[in-house]
Amino acid sequence: MDVLSDALAAMRTGPTRSARTDVCAPWGLRFPAITGTIFHVVLQGTCWLLPDNAAPLALGPGDVVFLREGSAHSLADTPNATLTDFVPERTDPSAAIGHVHIAGPGAHAILLCGAYQLDRIRPHPLMRELPALLHLPARPVQRADLGRIVELLATEFDQDRTGRDGIVPALVDALLLYILRAWVDDCAATGTGDPVSSGWARALSDPAISRALRDMHAQPAHPWTVAELATRADMSRTVFAERFTALVGEPPVAYLTWWRMTSAGRLLRESDAPLSSIAQSVGYTSEFAFAKAFKREFGLPPGRYRHVEGLEVLQAEQSAR
Repeated sequence: MDVLSDALAAMRTGPTRSARTDVCAPWGLRFPAITGTIFHVVLQGTCWLLPDNAAPLALGPGDVVFLREGSAHSLADTPNATLTDFVPERTDPSAAIGHVHIAGPGAHAILLCGAYQLDRIRPHPLMRELPALLHLPARPVQRADLGRIVELLATEFDQDRTGRDGIVPALVDALLLYILRAWVDDCAATGTGDPVSSGWARALSDPAISRALRDMHAQPAHPWTVAELATRADMSRTVFAERFTALVGEPPVAYLTWWRMTSAGRLLRESDAPLSSIAQSVGYTSEFAFAKAFKREFGLPPGRYRHVEGLEVLQAEQSAR
């Protein structure tokens, strides 16, 4: 089981939205804060990212930026450009791909702008370690995989071919994994090639700890113990526990419980399986014990959580506590 893919799947709360942004200078687009995470890819030309609370950032062809909290910001051809609201046009309100076009006499740029709908109530610990603004400059050698998916997106937007409306959303979904993989690769080594000492990027690069994480994700119902995980990692119990805690940020059993409850929450949102079945799938033989553990984690019993009308309501209830 791929921990990174699994964690993102559990955090998904809705479809990805994106827009082809075709602009000619002078232009400037204002993006309001949203509850998801925002990304931009420069497919052609150059522009400036203008965060609300940070210095302007120059972007070139192939550059990718990722705003973890969906914070307010702007994109423009110059740092002092006049701004208008970013409002994509869509052929259908439910369409995954929108379009923004600004005509002008100046330099031409094409961007892909979009948002991923991810659970902000219980983000995976890995997401909390990401910088608020992640900038991945185009690097053909070091980030060849990311570069290739950017090239594919540029090709699909340049050619209005059959199947584009199905291909682009799939590529955009895959883009998030490539962004996170690039960040993990960058964090896993310093400029001298020495591994960093802690953090999720290091945990995913550490053979012993990444194996333990894969085991937990693949079989959350298994009655894992620290001793068994340590044995599978070919380490002593004490050394394994200390290393896991240092890299992941919490002890093995604590993370296992968190992952079980996160998986249960996803099943409650996405299926109508009975509580007894969900309890067993995450390692609880007693529905009562599962309900107690779930309420301790979420602040709501599983039945109430399942029938909450949207995660925004749950977020409001938890914020009020």
